[in-house]
Amino acid sequence: MHKGNNSGITEFILLGFTDKPEMQLPLFVLFLFIYIITIIWNLGMILLICAEPTLQNPMYFFLGNLSFVDLCYSSVITPKMLANLSNDSKMISFNACALQLYLFGFFADVECILLAVMAYDRYVAICNPLLYTVVISKKVCKHLIAVAYFIGTVDAIVHTSCTFQLTFCNSNVINHFFCDVPPLLELSCSDTYINEIVTFVFVGYIEAGSIGMILVSYVYIVITVLRMHSTESRFKAFSTCASHLSAVGIFHGTILFMYFRPSSSYSMEQDKWASVIYTVVIPMLNPLIYSLRNKDVKQALAKALGNIGLLKRNDIASQ
Repeated sequence: MHKGNNSGITEFILLGFTDKPEMQLPLFVLFLFIYIITIIWNLGMILLICAEPTLQNPMYFFLGNLSFVDLCYSSVITPKMLANLSNDSKMISFNACALQLYLFGFFADVECILLAVMAYDRYVAICNPLLYTVVISKKVCKHLIAVAYFIGTVDAIVHTSCTFQLTFCNSNVINHFFCDVPPLLELSCSDTYINEIVTFVFVGYIEAGSIGMILVSYVYIVITVLRMHSTESRFKAFSTCASHLSAVGIFHGTILFMYFRPSSSYSMEQDKWASVIYTVVIPMLNPLIYSLRNKDVKQALAKALGNIGLLKRNDIASQ
C-alpha cells in the first residue's frame, strides 16, 4: 500500500468484475461494443435535434441535454473500466479517483433532475396545451437546465469532499470497477456514520424530489387523458409519455435498489452489476428508447438519412 497525503494513500486499485483472466477479453469486447453504441446513438441524437427544425421545441431540447449527460456520464466510467480490463494494471490515482467520483455524482444528479423536468414538460403539454409555449418558454428551459446543473454541482462537491476527508488505512483495493461512495467507505478506518447520513439525506432528497415531481405530473396526465373523448387522442398522449416512463423506471429502479435497500441485504457483487445498469447500459438504452418509440424522432432520422443518401447520389452523378 502506497503511503502519502493525509489519507495515507496516493493511489487505489480497482478490483473490477473478476480475477479470472479468461473473462477479461469477453467483458472488454462486450463493454466496448456497448460504449461505441452509446457514443453513436447519443451523439447522433444531439446532432439530429440540433439540425432538424421539426425537433426545435422544449421536449427535444431536454432530450438533447439528456443525451449529452448520458454521453458524458458513460465516458466518466467506461474508458477506465475498459483500460483495466485490457491490462494487468488496475491503478487509479487518489486525485483521479476523487475526480471520477465527483463527475459520476454530478452527471447522475443532473440526469435524475432532467427526468423530473421532462415529466413536468409532458404535464404542461398534455394538461395545459394552450399555455405550453408560455409556461415552457426558451428562457424557462434554460433556467430549468441551469438548476439541474447547479444542484448536481453542489451535491457532487458534498459527496466528494465528505468521502475524501476520511482516512483510508485498511486497504487501497476498491472492490468495484469505479470509485463510488459505498466501496470507498468500506476502506476507511474513520467513523463513516456522518458520511452514511449525508449520502442518505442528499441522495434521498434528490430522489424524492425527482420521483415526487414525476408521480404528481403523471397523476394529472392520467386524469387529463382519461377525460379525453377520442381514443386516438388518448393513444397519442400516452405514446408521448411511454419513452419517458421507460427511462424513468430503469434509472430510478436501479438507484433505489443501490442506495435504499436494507444494509443486511447489501452485497458488493450485486452492487457491481447493478452499477453496470445505470453507468453503462442506461446511457446506451435512453436514445434507443426515445428513437424507437418516438414518431417525430424516427421521421427526422429517416429524413436525415434520406438527405445523406441524396447528397451521395448527387456527388456520384457530378463526378
